[in-house]
Amino acid sequence: MGFVKIDAKGLACPKPVLETKKALSTLTEEGLITIVDNEIAVENVKKLVGKLGYEYEVTGENDYFEIKIINDLKNIVITESTNNNIVDKSILFTSDKMGRGDDELGSVLMSGYIYTLTEMEELPKYIMFVNSAVKLTTKGSKCIDDIKKLEEKGVEILSCGTCLDFLKIELKDLEVGNVTNMYTIVDNTLNVKNTITIG
Repeated sequence: MGFVKIDAKGLACPKPVLETKKALSTLTEEGLITIVDNEIAVENVKKLVGKLGYEYEVTGENDYFEIKIINDLKNIVITESTNNNIVDKSILFTSDKMGRGDDELGSVLMSGYIYTLTEMEELPKYIMFVNSAVKLTTKGSKCIDDIKKLEEKGVEILSCGTCLDFLKIELKDLEVGNVTNMYTIVDNTLNVKNTITIG
């Protein structure tokens, strides 16, 4: 038995994740190697296989990376959050400003919304940031401290990797939460009771 290889170089998000997930669902070999050509794809595949309970290792740099996934599921018991304040909802932020009209006012309103969210008794399971909203979770954002408070309270903070890449924001400038992909965003909007869109 050997390793199945998936060449996902050049594939747009979320194809590397989807191809990896599809291969893992029918994998009978020793393991799987997914080959990608950027760090965001590496992070997204790592997040998927880690969530599924697989051991993995990453090698390579610059031109391409290999994510070697071992076909030997760990005995992981996934426990639900014990934070009773977390409810089965998600919030999808689609902009770094709230509403249409004056951009300065939109920024003030967005900061106010996120601060107010930290004061609420019930909090969503996921908060996801797409398009220009990823600026809220990265270096220079006035909302970083409040978003970190939400994360400390048990909210999963996720920023779209494709959006970071398109806006030329480096991964090292992501100051809170984790990078994510469209597969996870779709999963986290469909598999909760309610999703609210803010932007």
